[in-house]
This record gives sequence, structure tokens and C-alpha cells, in this order.
Amino acid sequence: MSPMAGYLGFGTNLGDRKKNLAQAVNNLNDRPDFTVVRTSSIYETAPWGVTDQPNFLNMVAEINTFLSPQELLERVKKLEQDMGREDGPRFGPRLIDVDILLLGDLVVDEPDLQVPHASLHLRAFVLVPLGELTPESVHPLLGKTIAELTSEVDGLDGVTTLN
Repeated sequence: MSPMAGYLGFGTNLGDRKKNLAQAVNNLNDRPDFTVVRTSSIYETAPWGVTDQPNFLNMVAEINTFLSPQELLERVKKLEQDMGREDGPRFGPRLIDVDILLLGDLVVDEPDLQVPHASLHLRAFVLVPLGELTPESVHPLLGKTIAELTSEVDGLDGVTTLN
């Protein structure tokens, strides 16, 4: 069995934001059934949804995994908890947030998991780093490349490269 390729989005706006991103990637990569292939640049972005909070740092990681989509969801949720993420308001401040963006051309529509991520095409803070890694990947539901979706999204002026 070969691993499935995919992309995870990471975001943080509390504490040492760069350290939070590095810790999340390192903790996920420390498993035999999961490999981080490469990561995007880190981007600073204005908050989305709830705007009265600190700016976020966002990045995307390309992964290979033998985990099922549900197992991957369990893994990233456990990582968030282990790092100290607490439940709070939707779109509110967070120590770490990890979203499953794409898993090959797989489509999952379950109450607790949508792949591709349901809001992927609406969020510049996800599309810009995702486009850095895989501009030609096609959104399996919308039939457009990540580059096309990025060119159509609002909010590009609020996404700034840090490195």
C-alpha cells in the first residue's frame, strides 16, 4: 500500500506563533505512518471571521500518510489538545489550528470532516501558502486549480510573507 499525499493548513495567533507552527509540524512528523514532505513559507494574516484579535501566522504542509481521513483527523485534533488548544469561539484566537485541506483527489463529506476543507476556496490565508506548494492541484469538487482559486479569492492584500 502506498501513502496518500495531502495538505494540512496550520494557524496560530497566541503565544510564540513561530514556535507553535514548528512544534506542530515536528510533533506530527514524529510518526512512522505520517511524513511531512515540505512546508510553505510562513504568512502573517489578519484575523478572519472574528477580527478583534491578534494577527495569525499561517502555513501549509505537504504530507504523505497511511492514515485514513478519520484517523488523520483524530491525529491532528489530539495534537491540538496536546499543545494546549482550548475550546473557544468559532474563528476566535487559538494557540494552534490544524485543518485537513486536501487528500489527493479524495472527497469526504461527514458531519465532523469535509475534505477538501469546506472553506478552502474562500480563505486567502490558506490558498496563498497552498498555492506556493501546489498551484496546479485541482480542487476535486470545484474543478479549478489552486492557482485559479487564489486569483479569485478576496483578501489577498492581507496575506504577507514572513520568510
